[in-house]
Amino acid sequence: MPEALPIATVRTQVTVPLAFPDGYTTTVRVFTFKGLVDGREHLALGLGDWAGALDRLAAGDEAPLVRPHSECLTGDVFGSQRCDCGPQLREAVQRIAETGGFLLYLRQEGRGIGLYAKLDAYALQDAGLDTYQANVALGRGEDERDYTAAAQMLATLGVPRVRLLSSNPDKAEQLSRLGVDVVERVPTSIFLSPANADYLAAKAAKAAETEAAEAEAAEAEAAEVEAAEAQAIGEPAGRTPDRPVSR
Repeated sequence: MPEALPIATVRTQVTVPLAFPDGYTTTVRVFTFKGLVDGREHLALGLGDWAGALDRLAAGDEAPLVRPHSECLTGDVFGSQRCDCGPQLREAVQRIAETGGFLLYLRQEGRGIGLYAKLDAYALQDAGLDTYQANVALGRGEDERDYTAAAQMLATLGVPRVRLLSSNPDKAEQLSRLGVDVVERVPTSIFLSPANADYLAAKAAKAAETEAAEAEAAEAEAAEVEAAEAQAIGEPAGRTPDRPVSR
């Protein structure tokens, strides 16, 4: 059962031209909101023919491409090589602009722990911890990001179904639980460099761990349903009811 979401509304919308260091340019419609559950200043960027994408969605056609992108000052603005956030943002803007859709720019730096704590985690990574271990060593969660506000933003924009541009299974799981129909998860590209190799390896391992846990949970849920159905008809779980042998 999807979680009920508080209603948010559009506060302001304005058109902004974007330019990236490699020369790519585009124009976006920036939406701000009132009523987001965490009170943060998250943004939705309408890219390409986003209005047409909404019309097609309402007509029952393909869901728009959407990326929830968590703010990364060091990567998005300063071009840090320690992560792949800047290249992912650049890729997402172009890919979404080509099809029409939305990029949700979420103000949850450092997987939700904040900028100063993220830089503290960098120091611990220099001492040998991976990106998740460093968060835990600071007394924080491995990943504290929450996508409730993202689901609110999508509901406000009239986007109940999405093709999710992300390689992170947790984003899909959270959004699905919050009532967003994730019809497809479209993986992002891999932006590997000597500086971020360990970071990307840790992310890949965490994604595999999350997907394995989700598969185990789905199997357990299916077993519970089978047991309940078997109990309802008076048969042991896992056994096919006996039927007369045809002669």
